[in-house]
Amino acid sequence: MGGIRRCYGASMRSQFVFSEIWIGLRRNLTMTMALVVVVALSLSLLGTSLLFVKQVDKTRSVWQAQVEVAVYFCVASSANAVCQQDGPATPAEETQLEQRLRQMPQVESVRYISQAEAYQDFRTYYSNLPGLVNLTKQGDIPDSLGIKLRNPNADYGVVQSAVNGAPGVDTVQNEAVVLGNFYQLLEAARNAVAIMAVIALVAAVMLVANTIRLSAFNRRRETAIMRLVGASNLYIQLPFLLEGTIAGLIGWAIAIGLIIGAKSVLLTSLTKYVSFNAGLGTGDLIEVLGLALLAGVVICATTSFVTLRRYVRV
Repeated sequence: MGGIRRCYGASMRSQFVFSEIWIGLRRNLTMTMALVVVVALSLSLLGTSLLFVKQVDKTRSVWQAQVEVAVYFCVASSANAVCQQDGPATPAEETQLEQRLRQMPQVESVRYISQAEAYQDFRTYYSNLPGLVNLTKQGDIPDSLGIKLRNPNADYGVVQSAVNGAPGVDTVQNEAVVLGNFYQLLEAARNAVAIMAVIALVAAVMLVANTIRLSAFNRRRETAIMRLVGASNLYIQLPFLLEGTIAGLIGWAIAIGLIIGAKSVLLTSLTKYVSFNAGLGTGDLIEVLGLALLAGVVICATTSFVTLRRYVRV
């Protein structure tokens, strides 16, 4: 009989807690809906910034492994005054420079890229811009040398000095500098989204606190009676804590669609203009959604608890 009474008592307490949660959500429906929307937006912005972080880190690791110094040879269409005066680079000049570079201790490897190969790479890379591809002929794309340095930061100056002014050389380009500027652009976009996410999270915290305070104020008579009959603080506060947590879960459920949309629309749209060569997989998306869930639950539950402890006498 004692076990039956305990089970019955636990069932009644559970029913009471859930009924109090429903009453609180229904009484403060407008505040609850606003809270869900703010939580959804803040978590979606947080998830989008995390996706940006992952995309930038993956792109950096892939591109840094492939970064080279590009030496472009003179062709008939070169605008360089030296190239116009001396004409296109001869095979002997190209071979001589390639052999000299291979003998330098700063150089790890050298690969020759013919005009045909460069033109094919150009057509592939700019396939989304057919107008530019149609206006460009194979002879407009110079052949080049791709130089991989042992230490890109320390050895570039030495190699540049050896190449600049060599017969048949048009321009020398350090891909690390170009990539550095591109990384700064990506990181600026990521930081902007992160700042908006922080602002939205602060707004969510404030709204959670106001919602819980209003809910507790509306039910101050019920909580006073519960104190008189000997209810514990945890039992009295539990409905309020669960209200905030449930609102956070609903907001997270909405944020799932927004985060998936951000990955599908935003990052996919960027690939039309920039080839990342390092896409985000399903595992990355699941990890971001899990972190967003954790953030939503922790923020809502913690804010509810602190609000009840510091500002509300229940």
